[in-house]
Amino acid sequence: MQWHALTNITRPEAGEIHADVHVPQDSDWFCGHFPGQPVLPGIAQLAMVFDAIHQASGQSLKITGVSRIRFKLLIKPDDRLRVFADARGKKAGTFSFRIMVADELVCSGIITVENRDKPGEPS
Repeated sequence: MQWHALTNITRPEAGEIHADVHVPQDSDWFCGHFPGQPVLPGIAQLAMVFDAIHQASGQSLKITGVSRIRFKLLIKPDDRLRVFADARGKKAGTFSFRIMVADELVCSGIITVENRDKPGEPS
């Protein structure tokens, strides 16, 4: 079973990816992270962004870098999230991204991905 649900993955313009994300309140990611006040860890937030890019691309990808990550607000169980990733004007495979809850910025940064099956590299 997937720990989150990605829906409405769209590419409104070249280089853009938008996706709705729901992490159910019983997700294991909420266990043990601030007992009594469960929040989604940052690594899970980065995984959601990667999953949106991966699914939109239809390619086998891997993360090769992250930078300028800013965590602004806590993601709580059952928050309805929206991921935005934008590759326009950037080096190939580099996306600036943001995660929103309603109109509030939760997380932003830069993620770099490349094809997992890059020619000349072992699989």
